[in-house]
Amino acid sequence: MRQARIKVDAAAGAAVYHCMTRTVNGERLLDDTAREVLRKQLWQIADYCGLEILTYTILSNHFHVLLRVPQRTPVSDQELIRRYRVLYPKPAKFQTAKFEVIQSQLNKDSEEARAWRSRNLAMMGDLSPFMKLVKQRFSVWFNRTHSRYGTLWAERFKSVLVEGKAGVLRTMAAYIDLNPVRAGLVNDPKDYRFCGYAEAVAGHKPARKGLSRLIEGGRNRAWSWTHDGYRETLFGKGSAPKEHRSKIDAAALEKVIKSKGQLPLHQVLRCRVRYFSDGAVLGSQAFVQEQLGAYQKLTGRRTGSAPKPVPQVTDWGELSTLRGLRRQVFQT
Repeated sequence: MRQARIKVDAAAGAAVYHCMTRTVNGERLLDDTAREVLRKQLWQIADYCGLEILTYTILSNHFHVLLRVPQRTPVSDQELIRRYRVLYPKPAKFQTAKFEVIQSQLNKDSEEARAWRSRNLAMMGDLSPFMKLVKQRFSVWFNRTHSRYGTLWAERFKSVLVEGKAGVLRTMAAYIDLNPVRAGLVNDPKDYRFCGYAEAVAGHKPARKGLSRLIEGGRNRAWSWTHDGYRETLFGKGSAPKEHRSKIDAAALEKVIKSKGQLPLHQVLRCRVRYFSDGAVLGSQAFVQEQLGAYQKLTGRRTGSAPKPVPQVTDWGELSTLRGLRRQVFQT
């Protein structure tokens, strides 16, 4: 389902999305250098588009990003120029000259300036332009430096609209940050450079700001307090380090589902949970029903749909999803 941009954070008029995209044929094309370039571009383009990254993970053949999309507000010419410059952190001489020409044209409010302003404002405060620009700019860099041509990405990105409650966001963020653990790359996500949690632990202020939104009252507390609360979701309170070194066997988890038994949340998050990437909308039943109603009113479609509860293999806090999935929902 194609989501309408619907407010989910009543206080700020913001929406939160989990986005994921893969390389063509799932090829493991992204080495450490490529991941570093993509990491920088994610932050730069989020700043340019006026979006906030809550967390992210980049692996060798795909990446995840949890994005907060604020309600659109007027953007001054001065701010527009600042954001535009962010895309060129080390401008060449001609780019510096171009900045000066743009500024001059904006001061005159010329026809060229109005066209430039309109083009750039169209990129602000929306999910699709952000993802399009990230994929385009990275593809240009990758193809140029690897002497290749053609598409780099397999498909249009997937997105899941996530309820803006701290508990729901924290669960989704932990699923994203635990990707390198599920892939067997590290025992602890803090040791994986290309994820939001590791950047926050290393002191990156925007990464810390993003994670602070995941803990109730985190924006007004010290980082150590935010970190401790989030890490409890990642690994579970009092979890022994040795537990981090293994993932849950898919067959064992399937038995838990059938027996209606429950596992600690941090253990389930170390498995691939398709509802987090394929569920279309994720949140409380009331939230999913609200989004479904808005979609039905807008399109006249899915009139027979209803929120689907996420299987209770752990204490999800009564999470529901819009898109029902086939068997084998939980995969390693």
